[in-house]
Amino acid sequence: MKKTVSGWGRYPVMEAEVRELLPGSTPALPEEGVIARGLGRSYGDSALADTLYRTLPRNRMLDFDGERGELHCEAGVSFAELLRVFVPRGWFPPVTAGTKHITVGGAIASDVHGKNHHRDGCFSDYVRELTLLGPGGEIFACSREENPELFHATCGGMGLTGIILEARMRMRPIGSSKLDVMTLKAENLEEIFRLMEEYGDWPYSVAWLDCMAGGRKLGRSLLMAGRFREDGRLDYTEKAAPGIPFTLPGFLLNRGTVSAFNALYYHRVRGKRTSGIQDIHSFFYPLDIISNWNRIYGRQGFLQYQFVLPKENSYEGMKSVLEEISASGMGSFLSVLKLMGPENDNFLSFPLEGYTLALDFKVQPGLFDFLDGLDCLVADLGGRIYLTKDARMSSGIFEEGYPGLQRFREVRNSYGMAGCFESEQSRRLEI
Repeated sequence: MKKTVSGWGRYPVMEAEVRELLPGSTPALPEEGVIARGLGRSYGDSALADTLYRTLPRNRMLDFDGERGELHCEAGVSFAELLRVFVPRGWFPPVTAGTKHITVGGAIASDVHGKNHHRDGCFSDYVRELTLLGPGGEIFACSREENPELFHATCGGMGLTGIILEARMRMRPIGSSKLDVMTLKAENLEEIFRLMEEYGDWPYSVAWLDCMAGGRKLGRSLLMAGRFREDGRLDYTEKAAPGIPFTLPGFLLNRGTVSAFNALYYHRVRGKRTSGIQDIHSFFYPLDIISNWNRIYGRQGFLQYQFVLPKENSYEGMKSVLEEISASGMGSFLSVLKLMGPENDNFLSFPLEGYTLALDFKVQPGLFDFLDGLDCLVADLGGRIYLTKDARMSSGIFEEGYPGLQRFREVRNSYGMAGCFESEQSRRLEI
């Protein structure tokens, strides 16, 4: 069935054949232009292709070893389902993205990182093995011991090595469904960098930045550091999230409204240091409070721009990027800074040791040229741009940031996957 589809950013939009990957089936795949799709939360064009296979029908939890904390499940299981089942039993995903509306398969394909990457790494670091549907209907078992090259290509491989069917992964024991959260107010970029390092021993940390502030206030921000309590309370309820009833006019987002929002958000915290207790939803998934918040950016959609810089260049690099944004007037509601730990062995995983910044920009005239300039700045500083968020990076910038690309291409070719599994993104980036 042909449908109009897009990523979460609602840019770009295309017509695609959408098929269901039914339980127990090993469909004969088309020879080219196939990609798996879960809940559609990749922002750009990485889950867009001529033929999409929805993995959501394969969402069974197959086994759980309570002694090892190991879950065996199908790839279409969502994080929302994991939370409903496992939080009351004292378990939590080892790494989670900023939304619970993603699938296990998507988390592997994006090798998602979270607020604890500086201590715990990526989601794939907790995946022991996975099974993969290849182009001819063959099933591959992959782990660090069996087909290791295919395993490292698949984790972070954006679905370009096949359709992930099942995974075995470790869950994390927790002693509460609540977290102690410390909020610290930083007056500028230098102070937030100092605080991020000072609170680096907290399991989870993230900072929101006012990207419109300039001069001595450049980089003013709020750092939220959290850790699970040990009070034995494992209650878990999920409230219905209200939605925005229609797409808002794009002109509502402009330099004035974004600046006003940023200033209000920064000043809502009065003290230099406050503490409190938050639940899992408030701390990990604040954007899920509104079910379709992507409508606030208007009909043209938006781009999320996330990059990472190596630690030695992070401060000066972030300063340069924020100065460019502040001067351009292309402000962002959402500007999130995170500390990241060492990179792993996967060929296309995004994280590297340093700092990452994520920003939302509505699609508007001049934006693509502006981001092309930021791309060059990031590349010159030894950084890279996150594929899961990308919708417009050039192939040259991509190749410069991902040194494992050649090995990734070799694995795809050796398994005959290069002609079959393609996305609009992989074509654009010449993967």
